[in-house]
Amino acid sequence: MTRQLWAPWRLEYITRADEETECIFCRAAAASDEEGLVVARGEHAFVLLNKFPYASGHLMVASYRHVGEFADLTDEEALQVHRLGERGLAALAEVYGPQGYNLGWNLGRIAGAGVVDHVHLHVVPRWAGDTNFMPVLADIKVLPEHLLETRRRLAEAWPRAR
Repeated sequence: MTRQLWAPWRLEYITRADEETECIFCRAAAASDEEGLVVARGEHAFVLLNKFPYASGHLMVASYRHVGEFADLTDEEALQVHRLGERGLAALAEVYGPQGYNLGWNLGRIAGAGVVDHVHLHVVPRWAGDTNFMPVLADIKVLPEHLLETRRRLAEAWPRAR
């Protein structure tokens, strides 16, 4: 007997990803923290949850300024993006205790960027065995927690500036 696994949040991405006319980062920056899935805010950059994550707790860090080229970030923006990424590691460690992390910039569509006109840093927690047959065979990623609960937990654990 075949069993079904429902992941309705994926349909929104699959059917509308290429239709987006508004920048997801600019929209999230202007929204309330809960509505925009914003975990933390700095003066030049902010942290939000990926609405279509690779793993629970998948964070993205972006400047408030709409910048499409990595080299166009100011020194202050680039430093704050990396400092917020560092604090994201601390919050993820406290809340979820991952065994490792992937951090990276996908610059350009061919490099995997889903959003090519607003550069952003990915912070992805990883655990042994978190990659399995589901994404390969069924194009489904199983996430054990609702995004709003993940946002709340990480925001509460977010380290204060040093």
